[in-house]
Amino acid sequence: MSMPIATHAAIEVQTNLKTTKNFANYQLAYTLKGHSGTVKSLTFSPNSQILVSGGAENDGVIRLWSTKTGKRIGIIRKAHKTTVESLAISPDGKTLVSCSNDNTINLWNLKTHNFNRSLLGHTSNVLSLAITPDGKVLASAGLDGIKLWDFIQQRPLATLVRFDNLISGMAISPDGQILVSGDNQGVIKMWDLNSGKVIRKVVAHTDIVSAVAFTPDSQTLVTASRDRTIKIWKINTGEIIHFLTDHNNWVNAIAINPDGRTLASAGRDGIKLWDLTTGKLLNTLNEHSDWVSAITFSPDGKVLASGSYDKKIKLWRSL
Repeated sequence: MSMPIATHAAIEVQTNLKTTKNFANYQLAYTLKGHSGTVKSLTFSPNSQILVSGGAENDGVIRLWSTKTGKRIGIIRKAHKTTVESLAISPDGKTLVSCSNDNTINLWNLKTHNFNRSLLGHTSNVLSLAITPDGKVLASAGLDGIKLWDFIQQRPLATLVRFDNLISGMAISPDGQILVSGDNQGVIKMWDLNSGKVIRKVVAHTDIVSAVAFTPDSQTLVTASRDRTIKIWKINTGEIIHFLTDHNNWVNAIAINPDGRTLASAGRDGIKLWDLTTGKLLNTLNEHSDWVSAITFSPDGKVLASGSYDKKIKLWRSL
């Protein structure tokens, strides 16, 4: 399979180094333009130097950006037939994984941007990807359930569930022991990755669970929903620690800073920053002109990236 690749193409980059009061000790560094549709997926390389983005363009394009300069450093055209829903990069920084509404998972060489192979097995939209910290297992989730793949051998391992209320969000704990899924009925399930069995099932929300995320110590889970709420849970007991209700519309995405102290959430009403310990709302960022659809922190915790229905990506850098 051959993919046309173009690198180092010219692109408009807006720079704004004015310190904002909203994001304490951060400033809006760059606004990245180039996507012709909603920015649906974002992921950083392990060394935090590259941001990869995917969008709702019909040609399934993937773009790669330098976090130091805000310039585009690569583009993979026709990566998928339609929307790029999720992206992940292997812990060794060598392989980029993408998935799409075209039912496929594609693997790419992150350095050369060349196509490696496709993983086939899903029969419907693939919406979420996660890789275990040791790089051995890839999990994929979508409208037809959850599948596990041997990431080293690049072959199927197991199907955890088929057509189980349509999986909409998924994450693997930093210790590699637990997989959490959220579905369109508001239910979250915690799976033991070693046995493939469900260890806890909770009706967490009253609408679709749009995103789930673990704290770095794997002790706390955060869930977000279209019911406009965010819940913070203790993993070992299933107890709700904090119930966050400041969003006035769907919560589309969440991200936790690697320092384990700050939660970022994204929705129609912008980006909100929370103190994970107290559950206190710290700030709201309203720089995007439309719904914020994707958000992620860099592995070094110094950069926050956000993507939006306004077709733009913004990079926020810590001082």
